[in-house]
Amino acid sequence: MALTVHQFPCLSDNYGFLIRDEATGLAAAVDTPDAKAILAELDKTGWRLALILNTHWHPDHAGGNAEIQAATGAKIVGPAEVRKIAPLDREVTDGDTVDLGETRFSVMEVGGHTLGHVAYHDAADDIAFVGDTLFALGCGRMFEGQPDQMWASLQRLAALPDQTTVYCAHEYTAANARFALSVDSDPALAARARDIFAARERGEPTVPTSIGVEKQTNPFLRAPLLAPALGVRGAADHEAFAAVRAAKDSFKG
Repeated sequence: MALTVHQFPCLSDNYGFLIRDEATGLAAAVDTPDAKAILAELDKTGWRLALILNTHWHPDHAGGNAEIQAATGAKIVGPAEVRKIAPLDREVTDGDTVDLGETRFSVMEVGGHTLGHVAYHDAADDIAFVGDTLFALGCGRMFEGQPDQMWASLQRLAALPDQTTVYCAHEYTAANARFALSVDSDPALAARARDIFAARERGEPTVPTSIGVEKQTNPFLRAPLLAPALGVRGAADHEAFAAVRAAKDSFKG
C-alpha cells in the first residue's frame, strides 16, 4: 500500500486518523477531534504533518484545526462549511482532488449529516474516509439534510468497490448492531453482530469496515428491503431509508 493509516481512539467515542504517503513521507490528519491526542500521536510516529483533511464542520471533527496548524504548519483542506468554526487554506467540493505526496484523494459530496459534508476516497489503495455519513452498521443523524439527500449520499458510497476499506469517525457499532437486529432478521447480520459484541468485550475496535460488508448488513443501506417490516411497503427508496432512520432515532434498546 502507498498509504499507511494510523488509527487511535480519542474523546469519548471518536477515532483519530493520521495517514502517511509512503512514497514521500508526507502525512495528514483526517479531521481533528482532539488536538492534544493527535499531536501526541504525531510525536510517537515521528510523521511530518502536511495537511488536515476535514470532512465537515462539527467541533469533534474540526475543533482541533487551529491548535494543530499552529504546532505543525499543516494546511487545512475542507468543505466551505468548516469556516463556521475555523479558517480554511483550501476549500474543496465534489469532484476535486487532493494530493498527499503521491496519494491522490477524490472529494465526494456526501451531505445529509451536515449539508456540506464530504468524504475522501483514495482509489489506488481502496480506502475511503467518510466522517459521519456512513458508520459500521449505521449512518449519521440528519442534523441539516433531508432523507433524499442522505440516501443519495449513502448510495454514492455504496457504489464504491466492495473491497473499499471504510474509515468512519466513531465507535458506535455495538449500539448500531442492537438496533439493526431489531429491524432486520438476516442471518449475515446476526453473525456479524455476534462478532461485534465479542470484539467490543475484548476492547477491540470495529472500525474500519468495508463497503461490501456494509451493503450486506447495514440496515440503512438495506432500507428498501426492510420497508415492509417497517410498515412502508411500496415506499420510494429514500422514504424507506427515512423510516429506518426514524426508527433508529427513537430506538431505546
